[in-house]
Amino acid sequence: MQTAIRRFLNYLHVERNSSALTVKSYADDLSHIVEFLQEQTGGIPEPGHIEVGILRNYVSWLHECGYARTTVARRLACLRSFFRYCNREGICDLNPAKPLRTPRTGRKLPHFLTTEQIGTLLTAPPANQPAGIRDRAILETMYSAGLRVSELVGLDVGDWDRSAGILRVLGKGRKERLAPVGSYATKALDNWMEFRQPDVKAPEKQRAAIFLNRFGRRLTTRSIGRLLETHIQTAGLSTQTTPHTLRHTFATHLLDGGADLRSVQELLGHKSLTTTQIYTHVSTRRLRETYEKAHPHASRNKAS
Repeated sequence: MQTAIRRFLNYLHVERNSSALTVKSYADDLSHIVEFLQEQTGGIPEPGHIEVGILRNYVSWLHECGYARTTVARRLACLRSFFRYCNREGICDLNPAKPLRTPRTGRKLPHFLTTEQIGTLLTAPPANQPAGIRDRAILETMYSAGLRVSELVGLDVGDWDRSAGILRVLGKGRKERLAPVGSYATKALDNWMEFRQPDVKAPEKQRAAIFLNRFGRRLTTRSIGRLLETHIQTAGLSTQTTPHTLRHTFATHLLDGGADLRSVQELLGHKSLTTTQIYTHVSTRRLRETYEKAHPHASRNKAS
């Protein structure tokens, strides 16, 4: 079992070009099922000896432990992928996870900021010190290009074509896309470049990053989260606001401004249009709220 798991994780990394975070997530989920098997059977059976019944017991146990439906659904998806790989490689004859039913999870509408709120956030970092100038450039770039935080910290100086107003972004599955950068973000990046000082002793991969920490090395995703928390407090915004909120806000504002769904899908780097469609629900909800407030015959509860 452990050998099969190592081969599967290597397959994800090498052949599927999955990110390190994705591979780690699969590894964590598979280690969880291994622990369950050890407790239930007193050992770790070979993949070919695992039947659907034991996996159903695992799913029941997850529900009994109070795991969220989204967590159960994710772990089921992991099991299906793993056993599908094992079946294809001849490690097992069947995929025992295939008959398992995924619980309905529903989809929460993404949290986003209004134009006034995003304006307040973007000006929250102090403009009279290098860290504040850097943070303004970070926030402006994330909102302007709709970047994931992992994409932002992965940006190198060579990925920015200033004359074309384009960033070369490496997204999920190491898929590359071009992301336009607006004038506000361009100005913020120009300001930051005047203060950017890489550590000359650091490895090239660290020095090449657009956004550096105070030691002149590449920022981490956790660092972005921490600095955003500070500026959220300064701006007086909801604690629901995360780095990904800026990406949600980018997509919602584009659709509100008349952009078509396919274009937004391409700008976000979504593989499936279904993923992008969640933002149409956000825009539709806002449209309905505006209608209810403004139209005299929209609500029966209004005075005639």
